Amino acid sequence: MLGHLLALALAALLPVVDSQPVVVSAAISLTDALGEIEQAYTAAGGGALRFNFAGSNVLARQIVNGAPVDIFISADQAQMDYAEQRGAIENATRIDLLANRLAVVTPAGKGSTAADLQALLRLKRIAVADPAAVPAGVYARQFLERAGAWQVVQGRLLPLANVRAALAAAESGGADAAIVYESDAAASKKVDLGFVVTGAAAPRILYPAAIVARSKTREPARKFMVFLRAPQAAAIFQRYKFTNPADAR
Repeated sequence: MLGHLLALALAALLPVVDSQPVVVSAAISLTDALGEIEQAYTAAGGGALRFNFAGSNVLARQIVNGAPVDIFISADQAQMDYAEQRGAIENATRIDLLANRLAVVTPAGKGSTAADLQALLRLKRIAVADPAAVPAGVYARQFLERAGAWQVVQGRLLPLANVRAALAAAESGGADAAIVYESDAAASKKVDLGFVVTGAAAPRILYPAAIVARSKTREPARKFMVFLRAPQAAAIFQRYKFTNPADAR
């Protein structure tokens, strides 16, 4: 009897780990940072997580069509708006979680052949995420249009399914350069950084997050959303060059 009571007392002291995983559909540019954050969350006694990484446009449509997801983290406001307008997210839980910047990268070991916009415009093959659909590609087009370079470079763009596909094209040498996020450049050892897009031509890049309306694990999802804004998670995001949304311009 005493042993049974002791076991119950010890169990009460242990952190409660949720048995059903929280499913997080997140922009593919978050792959590396969220991988580390998952480890930190688990070590802190958080529940199980399962991630689905893809282009935000793909994820938004999956969620609207009823995919079993608990949290959506998009790389732009447009895809979150799309989900919100169709009643697919809990509006009251929507936050701006992170900010990012565009960066131009080139294959590693060849020297930086795209140190500025003028150098980029001299290259023949420039990989981008699809400018018609994918947030990173939309941002890349905004940058090039604001810089007055879209018409010049449009015929040399290689539009790909998502930003990590664009990064992979530069890593392999299949493209002379790629326009990706600064966080992608920080996560890869197979590319050299040409330049980070700043100034008047730079788009404002925000990553909104929200709990999905059909979530079956609402309280565990809320706990993870809180952790994503905690100092431990913020330090990991910062290492991957994500910044506070309040600093986005």
